[in-house]
Amino acid sequence: MTHYGAGRKRGDSSKLAYEQLRKSIINLELSPGELLDEASLSKRFLMSRSPIREALIKLSMEGLVQTLPNKNSLVAPMPVDDLPEYFDALSLIQRLVTRLAAKSRTDEDVARMHQCQEAFKTALTADDFSMMIETNREFHLKISEVARNKYFHLLHSRLLDEGRRMLYLYFGSFRGGVPSSVSDDHDLIITAIENKDQELAEKYAERHAKDVCDRFVRHLARRNIDDFDVRGDSTKIKQG
Repeated sequence: MTHYGAGRKRGDSSKLAYEQLRKSIINLELSPGELLDEASLSKRFLMSRSPIREALIKLSMEGLVQTLPNKNSLVAPMPVDDLPEYFDALSLIQRLVTRLAAKSRTDEDVARMHQCQEAFKTALTADDFSMMIETNREFHLKISEVARNKYFHLLHSRLLDEGRRMLYLYFGSFRGGVPSSVSDDHDLIITAIENKDQELAEKYAERHAKDVCDRFVRHLARRNIDDFDVRGDSTKIKQG
C-alpha cells in the first residue's frame, strides 16, 4: 500500500485524495450508492480526514458524491430510470452549443478544437479510458465555450460530469478495444463548425449524442439488469 500522506503538504494531500477518489468513482471501483466513510478512506489513502473531507465536498459539487442529511456521504447513484431524461438533456444542450459555436467561432477556436481532438485520439490509441473521458469532456466543453453563453456552458459541464461513469461503461462496451472510428463524429463536428454550417453542425452533434446513447442502452440490455444495480445495494458489475 502506498503511503500517500507521507511527507506531503495539506494542499498536496487534498489534491491527491480528490484525484484518487474521483478516479475510483468514475471507474466504478467505488460503486454507485456506496457509503463513503471518512475513517475508512483515511486508512485507505493513509492521510488525515481533513483532505478526505475536502475531496468529498469538491466531488459533491461535481455530482459524483451525495451528502446525506446526517452529514454522511455516498457515491452518487446512477438510477437507470433517469437515463432517458439525462440523454435527452445532453443531446439538446450539445445540439444547441454546437450550433451556436458554428455561428460564433474564430480561427483560434477551431485550432483549439483540433488540439482537443488530437488529445482524444491519443487517449484512444493508448486505450486509456480515464484519459478518453477527460479529453472527450474537454472537446465538448471547448465547443460550449465557443458558443459564448456561460449558462449553457455551466449546464453542459454539469451534464458531462454526471455522465463520466456512463462514458466509462460506454468505452468498456467495445470488445477488443475502442475503435478509432469513435472519434469520427468529432472530426465531422469540427469541420461543420469551421465551415460555419450551423445546420450540419447541429445534425452531427445530435447524431453523435444519439449514437452514444443507443450503444450504452444496448450495452445495458445485453447484461442482466440485476448485475447493474445502480441504486446502491449491490452495484458491482459482473464481467462476462
